Amino acid sequence: MYKFENFFLNKKILITGHTGFKGSWLTLWLYLLGAKIIGVSKDLPTKPSHFNELKIKKKIIHKKLDITNLKKLHEVFKKHKPDLVFHLAAQSLVKKSYNNPVETYTSNTIGTLNLLECIRKSNHKCSSVFITSDKSYKNLEIERGYHENDLLGGIDPYSSSKASAELIIKTYFECFLKKNTKQRIAIARAGNVVGGGDWSENRLIPDCVKSWSKNKKVFIRNPSSTRPWQHVLEALYGYLILAKRLNKNSNINGEPFNFGPKYSQNKSVLSLLKETKKNWKNVNWKLKKNKKNFYESKLLRLNSSKAKKYLGWTPNLNFEESIKMITSWYKNYLNKKINIFNFSKIQIQEYSSKIKYIKRNK
Repeated sequence: MYKFENFFLNKKILITGHTGFKGSWLTLWLYLLGAKIIGVSKDLPTKPSHFNELKIKKKIIHKKLDITNLKKLHEVFKKHKPDLVFHLAAQSLVKKSYNNPVETYTSNTIGTLNLLECIRKSNHKCSSVFITSDKSYKNLEIERGYHENDLLGGIDPYSSSKASAELIIKTYFECFLKKNTKQRIAIARAGNVVGGGDWSENRLIPDCVKSWSKNKKVFIRNPSSTRPWQHVLEALYGYLILAKRLNKNSNINGEPFNFGPKYSQNKSVLSLLKETKKNWKNVNWKLKKNKKNFYESKLLRLNSSKAKKYLGWTPNLNFEESIKMITSWYKNYLNKKINIFNFSKIQIQEYSSKIKYIKRNK
């Protein structure tokens, strides 16, 4: 993990949503890099929980806190004075956003607003990466891939809430942070992130694992829907590189960056199932007539040329490697023959060994 040149060593890093799927992997990675982590989350979002399985709670400062509580969030920020912030806390499920739109908007917009207010009122040097989503873009089902300056929008409550959060971030940057020499912020938009340790409801791979581990069929709604399947470590590598560059380079202050897989990894649901079948026994599925009463996009694609140009970031895994890593993680978890902390650590180390050096613009 030498790629980061000890940049994160002993840095005080605040991670919101550290108990979630992406948050737990980011917490582990930064812990392995020697960071001093302050994690803020209101609960464990799933059961099982990757965060719980890592048994990392006592190795960090763990705060049970709802980020919609501005007073308590400000107290944490004021006490610990983080060098870096990664904002991941969110209600991230499309279907759940239909069932509970108020919770979705509150978490994703007011939570983001509160963190920005804490940053605005702070008086110490800090760089913050706000993780939003590829669904922040107004989806026109276009082939070319969205660029960072494309129109934001969203039909479903989740997508709309993420686009709204981005407008708030942009407003705070222009009005309060642009001329602030101590505070820098940036936005990260990632694609359809998948990986071991994801136990979220109504997500393809977790649903498959839950069914296949019991030798049951999984029912598939939209086999032809295309998604930019991207291993979680690919996205997190982008976030980490962005934080490092942001800390050192004021030219990218306030900028959004896409982190998506290569276009060749935009695969259909059916393609993902067939690839998974190569690595998992007793795989079976059945197509189910789609009776859902909510909108869901068919095609999502990001153009990540800006991240390559200014950050030197590029995907390091192909589709087959990503699926193999994912199935390996779940199979080891289900077999109970290996410590999940150690196995997750091994996957981070193996991924780190694949990172390529890309020349970037200064």
